[in-house]
Amino acid sequence: MTGPLQGVRVLELGTLIAGPFCGKTLGDFGAEVIKVEPPGEGDPLRRWRRLRNGVSLWWQVQSRNKKSVTADLRKPEGQEIVRRLARNCDIVIENFRPGALEKWNLGWDVLSRDNPKLILVRISGYGQTGPYRARPGFAAIAEAFGGLRHVTGFPDRAPVRPNLSIGDTIASLHGVIGALLALHHLKNGGTGQVIDVALYEAVFNCMESLLPEYDAQGFVRERSGSALPGIAPSNIYPCSDGNWVLIAANADSLYQRLMGAIGRTDLRDDPALARNDGRAAQMQRIDEAIAAWTAQRTQGDVLDAMVRAEVPAGTIYSVAEIARDPHYAARGMLLDTLASDGKPLKQPGIVPKLSASPGAIRAAAPGLGEHTDEILASVGYSAPQITALRAARII
Repeated sequence: MTGPLQGVRVLELGTLIAGPFCGKTLGDFGAEVIKVEPPGEGDPLRRWRRLRNGVSLWWQVQSRNKKSVTADLRKPEGQEIVRRLARNCDIVIENFRPGALEKWNLGWDVLSRDNPKLILVRISGYGQTGPYRARPGFAAIAEAFGGLRHVTGFPDRAPVRPNLSIGDTIASLHGVIGALLALHHLKNGGTGQVIDVALYEAVFNCMESLLPEYDAQGFVRERSGSALPGIAPSNIYPCSDGNWVLIAANADSLYQRLMGAIGRTDLRDDPALARNDGRAAQMQRIDEAIAAWTAQRTQGDVLDAMVRAEVPAGTIYSVAEIARDPHYAARGMLLDTLASDGKPLKQPGIVPKLSASPGAIRAAAPGLGEHTDEILASVGYSAPQITALRAARII
């Protein structure tokens, strides 16, 4: 139940999504994560989206396995709290606009002077350098600036966004990767360092061949709806019961099996369609053949046929279907927990799965400032000092 990061201490200074998701992931695998929040209100995520007993259900997931400490970073006494905590931490995570830490006397030069082995993960919209560094940047902006929005949606409609802050999550995972790389660097005798993660760069890093296609051939990838141009066949197809099925048979052997399963040996044996480049040139012809076959069968019949043919296929799940799926349950992805209000709550499981040192949910999301006294005492604050800080509304 301890996890591979047992003994690693993380100080989380960020709010909302990108920084805290990075902290959540480290905490899932055993790191002690100390989350610093503004006194009185705390992280705004506590009240985002749907609430139960006045607390966000999202908060219960994002802040599991964390300890909450309150400190006003705008005041010198609050800044001193962070400096003391950082001296005793391995990793600090922040996702403020570049320059904010420096304004609060908490920049890299200050924190690393007291702790040369410190790893500082900095997540921001545009990064810590460059002409746009000072611009505010949320996930939605990064997804657009990083190229994702331009290729998302249908060609005859405006670009759309996924109903998630996916840019924040992608950037957070890059932050986790950077922190783990930096820990390994320390293990090899190196020093502490800054991990500079820009939201847009994390998105851009996932954009496959977008740039080389443009550079070499002037090709601009556009929106393509449910199809994947250049990779065939991979699309959604209608069924006779009004449902849809997604079939992805873009490997050569998969294509052969699919065409055999739907009785189109003419397409299976056509030499022009033997490889993906040939199929990509005739995507419409192939998609029409598959759709004609699926439209005469129910979704269940189509899926059964694809299983027998060993062709990747599936339905488009809503969360209601996810919550009752036996495979999700068997893989530990629907965890029954007790939330901070004491009520049962299903939460997403731990990813990835480690065989020898798996992650775990060890504690529910904390109440605001729940661990302030405990953590401040651990870095040398006396009980009268903590009382005085609370009276002055520093914590």
